[in-house]
Amino acid sequence: MAGSSLLLLLDDIAAVLDDVAAMTKVAAGKTAGVLGDDLAVNAEKLTGVRAERELPVVWAVAKGSLRNKCILVPAALALSLLASWAIIPALMLGGLYLCYEGFEKLAHGFLHGADEAGHRQDLLQHVADPAVDLVAYERDRIRGAIRTDFILSAEIIVLTLGIVADEVFVTQLLVLSGIALVMTAGVYGLVAGIVKLDDAGLYLAGRTGESAGPALLRWLGARLLVFAPWLMKALGIVGTVAMFMVGGGILVHAIHILGQWVAALATHVATIPGLGSILAVITPTLASTLVGVAAGAAVLALVSVAGRLRPGADRGQA
Repeated sequence: MAGSSLLLLLDDIAAVLDDVAAMTKVAAGKTAGVLGDDLAVNAEKLTGVRAERELPVVWAVAKGSLRNKCILVPAALALSLLASWAIIPALMLGGLYLCYEGFEKLAHGFLHGADEAGHRQDLLQHVADPAVDLVAYERDRIRGAIRTDFILSAEIIVLTLGIVADEVFVTQLLVLSGIALVMTAGVYGLVAGIVKLDDAGLYLAGRTGESAGPALLRWLGARLLVFAPWLMKALGIVGTVAMFMVGGGILVHAIHILGQWVAALATHVATIPGLGSILAVITPTLASTLVGVAAGAAVLALVSVAGRLRPGADRGQA
């Protein structure tokens, strides 16, 4: 009897773990859109940190990220237990925030692109000044990165909660915890690699020797030095597009009319001769992206108007 009970328990555990693995895979796919932006933002936060302090700073921010998730995961579970009706509104708010953040980045790039380059140069000169308190500066950068991580982690946890909302509590706990750990390790492991990419390039470019091996390493180092800044730019672009895709996708699935419109559009384009089947596959993603852009523009406009109407706004600008 005890043996059969143990087998039943193991079977139940295996079933739960199988569900957890499947749900974690789905959640990881859904939250991957935030990952690109998370990588770009956190790597950018380390701009101006001295090379020898980059990895310790990444580790400090990673520990802060784990503390953030130790707050967010229980809060998400409490929300699921006590107010499950609030999950969809929370998802929609998270989607709107993603769209707003993406459009705000686009608007900032168009309106303040030249100022941003000057700001980065001033930042690097500021850090190079021996009179600057680098300990205090580093502490401020870490705090800022942890605050940014809290927002991005909240987006990931809310997205995951929406996926596992109908599952049992144990599955929710394991999936949320698994995503929290995997995303933290993945993001900050990649951030550590990204911020040290230029150092790897410098090391390889400095290799000496006239044989083919050192020459190849020097060539590879030079290419890495060119590639590193382009990688940062690419991560920023991919992250912004992913924010519109994920945020718009949440809105499309949460708002019934939008979902019907996208489904009807995909069905219509499927009838186009030749390319219909391909267009039908990519149409939902493109439509979600466009919905995300429109939602981001609308939220940014509302935020701007609210800021102008706030009492004392004019006096603060004067």
